[in-house]
Amino acid sequence: MGPEEPGAKAGTQQQRRGSGKMGSELDPEPGPGPEPTLPPHPHDNFALFLSRRFARLGGLVGAHPWPFLLLSLLLSGGLGAGFLFLPQRQANDIEGQFTPLGGPAKSERRFAREHFPTRDSERFSGQRLLTEGAFASLIAVSASGNNLLTAGAFGELLRLDGAVQRLAVPGGDPGTQLSYPDLCVRSNGSCSSPNPLLAAVQGEPARLESLLRQLTYPVFGSRVFMGTFLGGVQLDRGAGASRVQAAKALRLVYYLREDDAADRERSLQWLENFLKRIPAELEALNLTAVQVAYFTSVSRQEEFEGNIRKVIPLFSITYFLTITFSITSCLRVDCVRNKVWVAAFGVLSSGLAVLSSFGLLLFCGVPFVVTVANAPFLILGVGVDDMFIMISSWQQTNPKNKVEKRMAETYAEAAVSITITTLTDVLAFYIGIMTSFQSVKSFCLYTGTAFIFCYLYNITFFGAVLALNGRREEGNRHWLIFTKVKDIVQPHRSCLYNMCCVGGFSDKSSGREDEHPMNKFFRKYYGPFLTKIWTKVFVVLLYGGFLATSIYGCTQMKEGIDLRNLASDDSYVIRYYDWEDEYFSEYGPRIMVTITENVPYWNLSIRNDIENCMESLENNSYVAKSLSESWLRMYENVARIGSLNIDTKAFFMGNLSELYKLFPEFEWDIDIRYKEIAASRFFIQTVNVTTAVDEKNLLHQLRDLAKDCKIPLMVYHPAFIYYDQYIVIVPNTIQNVGIASGVMLCISLLLIPNLLCSLWVTFAIASVIVGVTGFMTYWDVNLDSISMINLVICIGFSVDFSAHISYAFVSSEKSTMNEKAVDALYLLGYPVLQGALSTILGVIVLSAAQAYIFRTFFKIMFLVILFGAVHGLVFIPVFLTFFGICGRSTNKRVNIKTIGEDSNSFSNTQNPNNVRCYENQIASNGDSFLEDNIIRQPNDIGMEKPNSGYLHSNFFPVSQNHDSNSFLYQNNAVMVYQKQIKQLHDEGKINPDCP
Repeated sequence: MGPEEPGAKAGTQQQRRGSGKMGSELDPEPGPGPEPTLPPHPHDNFALFLSRRFARLGGLVGAHPWPFLLLSLLLSGGLGAGFLFLPQRQANDIEGQFTPLGGPAKSERRFAREHFPTRDSERFSGQRLLTEGAFASLIAVSASGNNLLTAGAFGELLRLDGAVQRLAVPGGDPGTQLSYPDLCVRSNGSCSSPNPLLAAVQGEPARLESLLRQLTYPVFGSRVFMGTFLGGVQLDRGAGASRVQAAKALRLVYYLREDDAADRERSLQWLENFLKRIPAELEALNLTAVQVAYFTSVSRQEEFEGNIRKVIPLFSITYFLTITFSITSCLRVDCVRNKVWVAAFGVLSSGLAVLSSFGLLLFCGVPFVVTVANAPFLILGVGVDDMFIMISSWQQTNPKNKVEKRMAETYAEAAVSITITTLTDVLAFYIGIMTSFQSVKSFCLYTGTAFIFCYLYNITFFGAVLALNGRREEGNRHWLIFTKVKDIVQPHRSCLYNMCCVGGFSDKSSGREDEHPMNKFFRKYYGPFLTKIWTKVFVVLLYGGFLATSIYGCTQMKEGIDLRNLASDDSYVIRYYDWEDEYFSEYGPRIMVTITENVPYWNLSIRNDIENCMESLENNSYVAKSLSESWLRMYENVARIGSLNIDTKAFFMGNLSELYKLFPEFEWDIDIRYKEIAASRFFIQTVNVTTAVDEKNLLHQLRDLAKDCKIPLMVYHPAFIYYDQYIVIVPNTIQNVGIASGVMLCISLLLIPNLLCSLWVTFAIASVIVGVTGFMTYWDVNLDSISMINLVICIGFSVDFSAHISYAFVSSEKSTMNEKAVDALYLLGYPVLQGALSTILGVIVLSAAQAYIFRTFFKIMFLVILFGAVHGLVFIPVFLTFFGICGRSTNKRVNIKTIGEDSNSFSNTQNPNNVRCYENQIASNGDSFLEDNIIRQPNDIGMEKPNSGYLHSNFFPVSQNHDSNSFLYQNNAVMVYQKQIKQLHDEGKINPDCP
């Protein structure tokens, strides 16, 4: 630069000083008239509007913090009263929460209930149950691991059976007791036996030896199916293909009546009493030959609800960890600038958000399910992210300014950042409400609403705390004892005294608070290291490996929730489930095959069509053909043997009574209305349904076969209620992820003024989702309604990390791609890292939970945060450097006043040709000139925009400042400058001989 007149330099310096004053204090300069500007990007208008509104709010909070603080506390206290309704709002019914709303099996069950009602007190049949029923079940396993079919073992089993049948509950009349025989299901006038073998030995173990000589498997006698009663069976191949030689396990099932509400209530009382007393009964029996595991129809529900009580103590640990981390992150050696109280109240702000949002929704009657218990951990971890952003913005302001001004600058600078964070998270959760699972709906509604309250309390309650802390700093008061301290180091005092009792002095030289060591680390070490060529090559290779591993994991993904995972790890039901899988997995559900319409059964061709349909089902690999049961086949056999005519409607309907005489249970399988067969049913037996994949394939294949049949068929089993999740889980996940990703792309386009960089953010979302889904497989997490919640969350968090870095990269004033990447990491690396660590700390205690639901939540959230942070801090910065179009290499803000016609402008200096020299510097992107002449936009209340700071929310473009009559040109800055040069040349103020 050439020599300048003192006046010129003074003018520039005065201009810089003036930028810290009210806009009206800047003297307007005469000129040839306003210069044309390019139309602003839609993002520019939005960000400018947002920042201006926030600046006003910040100034208001800074001037009047107490009303914002107290009103927030009053609001949270009032809404928190909604927790009084918590007991009434709890809705933890497993079927209602973890099965698809409107699943096909539920409509199939309604049809079956309409046509085949049950009467447990008269004609009970286990295979004909339309629900699981009310029951208590025990699995007895040989203590030696060998044969259970011995007289000694059966003696103990008979004692066990007697103890169970003697368990009683108070009856309806005073002094009466109801034992199992009073409540049992009945068939042919007597209680249904818990196991056919117990009924066969008639209470005498000695009869077992003779019984074994005729015991066959899986069918005992001609009609008794033993597949669900005997397990670990060894057949005597020499004596007969199906004769039982030994068995390792035996199951006892005690069904109870559910005919009406009174029966259901008494049965429920008996089951609860069973669970309460059976451990003591087993201990008193002192069984030595057998080991016993037990389970009831209410066990799964009770254990599931018990998970909430077990996880509540973990919340206090999470709160402690989050506060500790927040305080540690905000610690300063300076006893005045220390922000311990700010951090503590920032965490409290998240707690108030939980209290308010949950209370509001409980007031509104929204069901509270166990999955919602995950939400406070997440909210506490994520809720402090905005706090870190606000603190970071505050630290970029000038401590010499008034608190109101600093708060206005802080709010203006943090506006876009905290808005995009909240907007993406809330939308991701509210999009999740569109799912088919009530548990997911409730979780997303509660959590999304809590994030809204986090946002509101952050700009009111926490802002008020920040303002009050600013007043303390303004008075140079100690952070702990609030007394004024000296701001000059006392040389004659000890180092400890100067550290603890002297503060605020660092601001005198720097004009702002000291640079945080972590910011310096990202600027001096990490950023330059990441932008080296060989580091970039390694990052690309690392990403390729990550993507390949993730995609392979996606191909191995398992679907569906295992019902055992709804209980805690130490639950008594786990051993029952384990033994059931080990000894009773050979035979699966017994499927009901229903003809749903009135068809002419007497027509031979129709009967052939029905037979063809049955054969197609029986030929399926999951069906045992020899174990089917068909009333129509038996009727044809009876007709053939008895020479009955069934080929006309009258004879067919009239001769059904002959079938009922021989097989009375078939009367329950034919629904006759108005002398027409409205519906009828058959049964097929499934085999080898041992995994979730088998369950999914079985459901799809049987339904497809039924659909292809000429006869209107329906297949149903109570387990299909849960199998239905396989139909909707993948489409629901794809739908929610797809919609959310599209919405996030729109938000990115709105807030990031560059199409390619917005696409990079969308790419990051897809990449993180693929990574999380793939690594779920390696961590033994299935794709179910619980993990689907987390994949929806994944979208919002992916945007949080990547959008910040991309926006900072786009907004950077640096000239090269590498410098832009370093600049973005310098400004945002530490806040992103803080947000990631705080979120992980919020959920890490769930890794110690005894329940699958909470451990799964931790696992997926850990993957989401880890991969999201790695994308934001490693992959995205490197990838952005490969595409220069994402940056604004010419996006410099130039103060045109420095080249105008003011008395201090370059055109009036003794060497006007210096203007041409300056032009050359601009043309060569001279950063020193451009950065020295950046104008900082005063906000609506005349507050200075800081010279550096949180670029992703600070560098919103401004076309004209009406207060200072200065123009800020973006992208066309060089063009405008050249126009000024031409004007000076035309006026003769530039030497035409200048080279």
